[in-house]
Amino acid sequence: MNIPNIRLISQQLTNPQFSDVHELVAWMGMLQAQDYKMMRWAIGIRLKNPTMEKFRKAYSTGAVIRTHLFRCTWQLIAAEDVHWMLKLCSEKNKRAINGYTAYRGHTISEKEYGHTNELIYRTLSGHKSMKKDELSARLVGLGLPDDNHTLSIYLRRAEQDGIICSGDFDERQNTYALMGERVPMPNRLSKEESLAILARKYLRSHSPATLEDFAWWTNLSMKECREAIESIRKEIFEENYDNSTYYIHQDCNTSRKCRNLILLLPAYDEYLLGYKSRNHIIEHAFRHKAYSNNGLFYPVIARNGTIVGRWHPKKPPNFSRKNTQPTSSVCSGNTMISSILNGYNIP
Repeated sequence: MNIPNIRLISQQLTNPQFSDVHELVAWMGMLQAQDYKMMRWAIGIRLKNPTMEKFRKAYSTGAVIRTHLFRCTWQLIAAEDVHWMLKLCSEKNKRAINGYTAYRGHTISEKEYGHTNELIYRTLSGHKSMKKDELSARLVGLGLPDDNHTLSIYLRRAEQDGIICSGDFDERQNTYALMGERVPMPNRLSKEESLAILARKYLRSHSPATLEDFAWWTNLSMKECREAIESIRKEIFEENYDNSTYYIHQDCNTSRKCRNLILLLPAYDEYLLGYKSRNHIIEHAFRHKAYSNNGLFYPVIARNGTIVGRWHPKKPPNFSRKNTQPTSSVCSGNTMISSILNGYNIP
């Protein structure tokens, strides 16, 4: 089983099947969006004929949303998935936020969160969208501490309480809008239904993957993850490889071969970050070049699915091996990387 090859196809990194940003994000389930500018690259490299206008329209109309979800980190998700995903992870995220603030020697009570949520709601009411700098300034004017770190904690908690989510697209900074105005409430799903949808989205876009990979991606309990995978058992098959059990969704193409393919992957890309084990795509000696022990993921170069170096949009590629040279295969679909760089304006 050629795991890198199948993952390239599953993740839409070769022969992409989607032209629409919303359709791609809904297919992927969620895409890590830690880096505000690199998240656009993560979308563009997976689309047919990507343009900045496509991303801007999907983001500003609320077809895709950026907020803190699984693992309490930034993700891009389809608007219709926000509520049920939030229901799966919000309580765990709230505990993580409380643990983080306690570690820094600060305790925020539920009463204080309730008060700040009310201030955030009142400030955003009547505004379609507001930049983070403007929102923060207004909240400080209402008596909240003039401290970016504390304000960020309040905003993150308001996301978990379903008060706010991303607003209109801005080139330089995150924006906020009221969740109730931007994302209409969908039909309610049971927890079992939500887990099944989550497993389906993950495995069709990340196959082959293990139970441990899925648990890492969601930060849900192993019990919940097992139940999720079992609920779609008829849609998947197993492969035992390298002393591990890998699940592959029936929609995955396992026969197509990827050759002479070089990809410039953005920081925090799903291809690297979406799995607990990364030993199939990067040699142990080079791991520190791709990501750090404290959770920083760098822009990397993948050659036929193997991570071989790092890159920067304003510097020449840094290949880790002397015999690895960039070729005309540096592309996503039929769009040259240089064209995407110009269109996405990544500094």
